[in-house]
Amino acid sequence: MLSSDRSLPNTGHRYVPQITSLDIPPSPNQELLPLTAKVNSKDNLSIGGCEIQQLVQQYDSPLYILDEFTLRTACRQYRDSFNTYYSGESQVIYASKAWSCIGVCRIIDSEDLGFDVVSGGELFTTIEAGVGKEKIYFHGNNKSTAELEFAVETGCTVMVDNWLELKTLTQIASDKSGQPVPIMVRLTPGIECHTHEYIRTGHLDSKFGFDPNQLDEVFTYLSQQASLSCIGLHAHIGSQIFERQPHQDLGEVLVDWMQKAQGYGLPVTTLNVGGGLGICYTESDDPPSISEWVKAVSTAVENACNKVGLALPKLMAEPGRSLIGSACVTAYTVGSRKEIPNFHTYVAVDGGMSDNPRPITYQSVYRAVVANKMSAPITEEVTVAGKHCESGDIIIKDAALPETEPGDVLVVMDTGAYNYSMASNYNRIGRPAAVVVYEGEANLIIERESYQNLIERDRLPERLVKHKK
Repeated sequence: MLSSDRSLPNTGHRYVPQITSLDIPPSPNQELLPLTAKVNSKDNLSIGGCEIQQLVQQYDSPLYILDEFTLRTACRQYRDSFNTYYSGESQVIYASKAWSCIGVCRIIDSEDLGFDVVSGGELFTTIEAGVGKEKIYFHGNNKSTAELEFAVETGCTVMVDNWLELKTLTQIASDKSGQPVPIMVRLTPGIECHTHEYIRTGHLDSKFGFDPNQLDEVFTYLSQQASLSCIGLHAHIGSQIFERQPHQDLGEVLVDWMQKAQGYGLPVTTLNVGGGLGICYTESDDPPSISEWVKAVSTAVENACNKVGLALPKLMAEPGRSLIGSACVTAYTVGSRKEIPNFHTYVAVDGGMSDNPRPITYQSVYRAVVANKMSAPITEEVTVAGKHCESGDIIIKDAALPETEPGDVLVVMDTGAYNYSMASNYNRIGRPAAVVVYEGEANLIIERESYQNLIERDRLPERLVKHKK
């Protein structure tokens, strides 16, 4: 048991309680809670100096709780690792699809990271957060003409994905006077890695990027377009990746492409290796550290450049999950319980697939603790079920927990990436609030949606108004 206000073990800085009864294997301490997690004298979990149970009392649940210190630490680990391991210029950009909101963007911008956006909405959010155009890179495999015009107006760099986009952008840029539009070309490297099939993007059979067999045609076209300035190349091989070798291979492929592009007279001096570094969702996950990943990528690019006598490019990476995933938890309030002898015990919470669709979408696995019973013995395995009218609304199968009762606060860890950003109003349930915690202060960064919010965009045709009873 942890002593009063004692910091959690610094081996990984996070706490997973031990199973003390039943025939359930123990779970060792792993990096599953944010860096500032502590257990206070009331046996309650706190993050960022704020007690979780008090946050739920103040802001209700479900509640996303973002630890600012953990997020800033990850930003600095990326930035400092590139400064340590790469001899040339580097830039870390945040893949904001992981979680795009003004508060998150402000924190990351203040750490001097750039931003990868994939829609007009993400671009707008980033601009509203005060991010400079030189730090924004616009991705996407089917950008609309309106989105491309918006990108050109803002002056951000466009990551061109396909021929339709390239030719549309050429027309837009040709119609406007001024400096050429900065672009980077996305190519499919043909590199596969072990991850969920839905989040593998590097293999040739992918909707993303130009086929590498089109390189000569693409570079020839770009060399003839005065309105576009191709400053770099980009590739991305997937998400939640634990292997280093695929990213090392990618560095070599990109350098080869850069050499070819320069042969066409293109000013390609930037290479973007994408992101994809995984995080620990469970005690069995074993991804490389941020510094290990950066070292592998940097070394591969430097070695490839030295081998062919090229000057080092500006090296970019675009992490998302590994920046923000472990910085956030979701707090739920425990409700009903259903015990089925010889089968499962279901413990229901007041959220589910509308605030975290990843388990039902990707079969993603999470771990949880009971925030108001941190030292209680783990006595059972239960299925943590959501409240939605859907049999598949399961947050965690076989969760090892102490015995729970209605009103307990269940904290699901590592929910910073793709939880709020994929949240929905399924069953007409409002999306949760989000708070950022830092040194004992909690601030709302996203308001909870009310019933009124749910209907504010509904419209009723006049003919239906007339038939109202």
